Amino acid sequence: MTFFRRRIIITALRGGSGKTILSLGLAAAWRDKGYRIAPFKKGPDFIDAGWLAFAADRSCHNLDPFLMTEEQIIESFFFNSDQADLSIIEGNRGLYDGFDLDGRSSTAELAKLLKTPVIIIADVTMATRTIAAVVKGCQVFDPDLNIAGVILNRVASSRQETLIRDAIEKYCGTPVVGSVPKLEEGIFPERHMGLVPHQEREHAEKAISWTKKTVKENLQLDAIWRIAGEVEGIEKTPQKQDQRSTVVIGNESPRIGFIRDRAFWFYYPENLRHLERLGAVMVEINAISSNELPILDALYIGGGFPETQAQALADNRAFRNALKEEIERGLPVYAECGGFMYLGESLVVDGKTYPMVGALPVKFILQKRPQGHGYTILEVDRSNPYYSQGEILRGHEFHYSKAVLTGEEDVNFAFKVNRGCGVDGVRDGICKKNLLATYTHVHAAGNPLWAEGIIRAALDYRKKDRIFQEV
Repeated sequence: MTFFRRRIIITALRGGSGKTILSLGLAAAWRDKGYRIAPFKKGPDFIDAGWLAFAADRSCHNLDPFLMTEEQIIESFFFNSDQADLSIIEGNRGLYDGFDLDGRSSTAELAKLLKTPVIIIADVTMATRTIAAVVKGCQVFDPDLNIAGVILNRVASSRQETLIRDAIEKYCGTPVVGSVPKLEEGIFPERHMGLVPHQEREHAEKAISWTKKTVKENLQLDAIWRIAGEVEGIEKTPQKQDQRSTVVIGNESPRIGFIRDRAFWFYYPENLRHLERLGAVMVEINAISSNELPILDALYIGGGFPETQAQALADNRAFRNALKEEIERGLPVYAECGGFMYLGESLVVDGKTYPMVGALPVKFILQKRPQGHGYTILEVDRSNPYYSQGEILRGHEFHYSKAVLTGEEDVNFAFKVNRGCGVDGVRDGICKKNLLATYTHVHAAGNPLWAEGIIRAALDYRKKDRIFQEV
């Protein structure tokens, strides 16, 4: 099957050049015109993806060559761009930045895989003709890449803009499709290494309106739209049988809860969708406002920033106690990063200690610098409720918390860390009964067995729980 869907990749020469701001503005501006925009984020980032989803009013999906195979990326792009008028893919870091000398997992390689035209954002601070030389270098570096346009960012004057525009069009033969002046600071404040999640922004609509206004005033929307339509066809091959689920759940669907509130909100859409596709009934829960835990067969707690809601989480003692009691009874719980932190004994933020669920003998202390940031490779080397021993998991971690074990004799680790930091640089994935908590986020498209493990654990728990009730 070949498809020719309108699409564009927004990239830059380095991080911090304005990719997210302009991608948001483009999505909002075209949405304002009545177009259906499908947003994508290259890499594992979930904060930018959340903003893109907010701007486009449509789920944003991550396309990650480290976490996913080429076939999985094409399948995800094909499925999630369905019925859209345009797909916007925001790159990450610099255009050619990757893992090795060949630039594996770079935005450039993703663009070639999806046969998508690239628009480069160039920060022109204190430069003129040199920008043309840099763009020319990008063209020569990989002639197979379709660099279809350039956007100038942080332009100081009309004279500077004219000189750079003329140089690029003369020496590179590539159109300049936008020129953005130096913008006011503080519209999108940053935390750690990314934008503050839109869930915490009281004026999120105002921020998106600002990006839309910026794009409409400074970018050539018609020219960019035309570039996005000048695409080659992508060949989509039928998905291999072993990538499909083999789980048969029977007549009754398991009830799987997931916590989504101001503290926990990072879930790859594919993860929730995969559980649903296997037959699960997904039950949304709020750990801040709910007083009790609903009847469940399993619980999934994703990531987020629980440190920003530490007081609210601590104040909801009824929910914390209910969750701890269910974990002790054997409820299957799978927790990632922020969810892992919530299940510990306490969370220490700026010297103040907040009690958490207390299901694991760990306290988490927020640090000023990242304690884990980047891709992970984990080897499953001990028994656990969700993975088979010998499995290799690819994921990513991003946390400022340091895990301090308060009772090492009670800690059972499931994973050996081959890449990344995990809990202590060597181990990750703490198990207790049917609970598995880890710093690593996994992507269901790249780890198809992840959801199957949760479904099986849920069905097994339901069966045992009913036997217990009958007895």
